[in-house]
Amino acid sequence: MRRLTLLVVAAAVCGAVLAQDNTGYQLPPKDLADLLLAPPTPLVSVDRKGQWMLLSRRPSYPSVEELAQPELRIAGLRFNPGNYALSRQNFTNGFSLKNLGTGQEYPIQGLPVPLMAGNIAWSPGESKIAFTNTTGHRVDLYVIDIATRKAARVNATALNTITGGAYRWIDDKTLLYKIILKPANAAPPRQLVPKGPAIQETLGKSAPSATFEDLIRSPYDESLFAFYGEARLVKNIGGVETPIGKPGIFVSIEVSPDRRFILLRTIHKPFSYLVPANRFNATVAVIDVTGRPIKTIADLPSGESTPRGFDNTQNQPRDFGWRADKPSTLFWCTPLDSGLMRKRMEFHDAVYELPAPFTGDAKPLFRTKLRFADIIWGNDSTALVFELLRSRQMEHLLRFNPATGETSLLIQRNTTDAYSDPGAPVLIRNRFGEPVLRTVDNGTRLLLNNPVGSSPDGDRPFLSKFDLGSGHNDIVWRCPSGRFEFISEVLDADRLILLSREESPREVPNYYIKDLSSHTADKPVTSFVNPYPQLEGITREKVHYKRADGVDLTGDLYLPKGYDAGRDGPLPVLLWAYPREFNSAADAAQVRGSQFRFTTINWASPVFWVIRGYAILDNAEMPIVATDSSKKPNDDFVDQLRLNAEAAIHKLSAMGVGDSNRVAVGGHSYGAFMTVNLLAHTKLFKAGIARSGAYNRSLTPFGFQNEDRTYWEDPKLYYDMSPFSYADKITTPLLLVHGEMDDNPGTFPIQSERLYNAIKGHGGTVRYIVLPYEAHGYRGRENLLHLLYEENAWLDKYVKNAPRQPAGADTHRQKAF
Repeated sequence: MRRLTLLVVAAAVCGAVLAQDNTGYQLPPKDLADLLLAPPTPLVSVDRKGQWMLLSRRPSYPSVEELAQPELRIAGLRFNPGNYALSRQNFTNGFSLKNLGTGQEYPIQGLPVPLMAGNIAWSPGESKIAFTNTTGHRVDLYVIDIATRKAARVNATALNTITGGAYRWIDDKTLLYKIILKPANAAPPRQLVPKGPAIQETLGKSAPSATFEDLIRSPYDESLFAFYGEARLVKNIGGVETPIGKPGIFVSIEVSPDRRFILLRTIHKPFSYLVPANRFNATVAVIDVTGRPIKTIADLPSGESTPRGFDNTQNQPRDFGWRADKPSTLFWCTPLDSGLMRKRMEFHDAVYELPAPFTGDAKPLFRTKLRFADIIWGNDSTALVFELLRSRQMEHLLRFNPATGETSLLIQRNTTDAYSDPGAPVLIRNRFGEPVLRTVDNGTRLLLNNPVGSSPDGDRPFLSKFDLGSGHNDIVWRCPSGRFEFISEVLDADRLILLSREESPREVPNYYIKDLSSHTADKPVTSFVNPYPQLEGITREKVHYKRADGVDLTGDLYLPKGYDAGRDGPLPVLLWAYPREFNSAADAAQVRGSQFRFTTINWASPVFWVIRGYAILDNAEMPIVATDSSKKPNDDFVDQLRLNAEAAIHKLSAMGVGDSNRVAVGGHSYGAFMTVNLLAHTKLFKAGIARSGAYNRSLTPFGFQNEDRTYWEDPKLYYDMSPFSYADKITTPLLLVHGEMDDNPGTFPIQSERLYNAIKGHGGTVRYIVLPYEAHGYRGRENLLHLLYEENAWLDKYVKNAPRQPAGADTHRQKAF
């Protein structure tokens, strides 16, 4: 009965928009459905000694009925009021342990049924693994004992995970977590008649804000958030729960490396109606592990007062944490420029420390010329500091010497320059069990791992030794050409024994032990099989081409099994893309991705249609480049989209694989925004697919994507970049799709609703699909199958089966070349 009710509700939701199609869910062709529902390969996690591997199995997609469970959307959060847990989570439904020495795989006894596991974490000594299990009425905490390979529930009271931070390991016997205070049936009831209106007021103080979803909107929302968010912190030793301190709405819980103190960030009233919970008024304080208050570090105001601009920040301390290399020393950052990056100053941020017992004044550690972004602690002589200027796509990597206070610049790079990315430092656990920098060669070099390794030859991951003195990055291993392989874990940094993940176009990804010191053959540790036999025989190629202004572009071309251009002729084309902004044409032209990867697929992929006889150009580069120093990338947004699209279509036509008169374009989110702009301003395409986009930029007036100018600073830019402004020009058939409960800032469902009405009002061809219960990313099995049905029918009707243009005909599409 529940299933029947759900289908009726879904049909009603869709029917509100498409009354003529009130037929319920539809199924795509079987080959597409089989691809979608193929079980994904397990996720793996290995202990740092390389002895045990945890394999976590996942379902393909949950049912829409699971998405339809009770949900409150308050303070930027979405949670199930019945179990005090965030809703829309992805769960693991199967575990096993594999001994990497013997190759033996073991089942785990005592797992809950059904298993809906999340928040999986090894204990500090890696003798145990904890995970939460979420049911419809509670969240429990389980621990797997590696020696016995048995799982057992350890909590007595249900957990409260609504504000994040499900639990923390203190040591192999002790866990820290939040529990509920009252059962859900004690929540404040909704009154039929409210006590009064919802009132907001500002008294002349600017508060620019992004268009966040699911905010507090009434006093009743406030009472619900206070009820469900409040929790009690407990310490669990051997199954015995001991309360710690007073209840509160805790959004951050961090234990000091010596396990003596806890750093808490606690939300307090008044709650904001303009920003989500993680930006509410908060107190940052230290307590000891018994709950005794030690020191209040900061009282932070609401994030409403943050100045507009990517590089601006509140004039308040931020980024609180523990030094991983010290027993119990706090650090945090404070702006030196009142939070305004436009102020001309040599240094804009300062980082301070305060050791236990947290008395006296904080000591300055170092200052940064850009915005402080992160620090990775190492030892008394070395830490890595990252500073960033997002508006200029600039990043600096510094070496900081904690003993002397000196900093030195190691790397200066543009964040869009993929070739210059040195990789991430390999970490090791120190005497406190905290991850810190792993140095080699007597502390003179760091081990860096780059699992992407972008290069002019495509992605070739590498492992390197980075010299802290000279800044030279010496590559000690790089993925060989003709395949794709990256280092998943460094098991022994001295002997360079590694866990790698290897794949090729015909070989499914699997894991291997790689010993660089002995030069022996790699030892396989998994034997996953191909979940997509339907894709066997298709071809994948990285194609290179130029747009008219000389910018180099690439894309991933997929062609059907057995296809021969000379014999079969040009195919209908689906071009799928997502635009990105660049301040440098050279960075925009860099090669991204690898043609040597195994083809995997998920619901969002356009590759489905290669088995239906289409040529697919996926990841077609759509760079939006600042053409000179006086301009910003978006100043020429529409013109550059057109250049990118023309170049891609021309390339496939010149190769003989793509029919330039039968091309569709599609994208999700900002890719949907791109799609509708192309249909509004060109006649290059037979059809478009736009999923969960934003089409009227005046509804995101304080900036969007990487555009930081406001609507009031440049209304013409907002008008010109909004395809809604040109809805009367959209005559190419457009399939619009949106999740009914989109949670992404800016992409409210009303964006698609109003665009549909505008195109319809001008006589265009448009179909609008609302997917019940879906957020910005789609998950429900029935919804995804129906989505494939809709997309396939749209492409077949308007692209594959569109009339072919007679040879020599003078069309707009041909004139574009």
